[in-house]
Amino acid sequence: MLAAMTPQDITKLILRVALKDRAAFDALYRQTSAKLFGVCLRVLADRTEAEEALQEVYVKVWTRADRFAASELSPISWLVAVARNHAIDRLRTRRPNRASFEEALELADPAPDPETLAVSGGEMASVERCLGELEADRAAAVRGAYVGGDSYAELAARFGVPLNTMRTWLRRSLIRLRECLER
Repeated sequence: MLAAMTPQDITKLILRVALKDRAAFDALYRQTSAKLFGVCLRVLADRTEAEEALQEVYVKVWTRADRFAASELSPISWLVAVARNHAIDRLRTRRPNRASFEEALELADPAPDPETLAVSGGEMASVERCLGELEADRAAAVRGAYVGGDSYAELAARFGVPLNTMRTWLRRSLIRLRECLER
C-alpha cells in the first residue's frame, strides 16, 4: 500500500522529473497512475485503449514536466489535465464507424421536443449575452473550443498566440462567463 502524498510532495516529484530524475518519475507513476488511468478509462470507455493512453500520458509528463511550473494548477489537476486532454485527443483521432452513423441518422428525430426548445432558448440567450461581454477574440476562442471542438493548439495557431496564452484566455473567459451567468 502506498503512503498518501501531499500536493507539495507530488509537486516536488514533478519538478524532479523535469530534471530527468528517473527515481522521481517512478515514484510519481506509482503515486498517480491509478487516478490517471481512471481519467483515461472514463474518457475512452475502453480498458485496452486507456492503458495505452496512460503510457503515452506518462511519456508526455516525462517530456513536459518543465511546463508544470508555468501552470497555475495544483499538481494533481495538472496531471489530470494532461491525461484528460490526451484521452480526448485519442477520441478525436478515432475514425467513426460509417454504418452505425448512417443507421443513427435514420433512427434519430432531428427535432428537439418543445420543452427542450424552450429551456435551451432561454439558456442560449443568456450564454450569448454573456459571450457578448467578452472581448471579441476571447468569445471566438470560447466558441471554437466548446462549440466547434477545436483543440487549444488549433486555436492558438488561428489567433497567433502561444498555447499557454490560449489556455489562459479560455480559463479566464470561462470564469467570466460563469460569473455572468450566475448574476
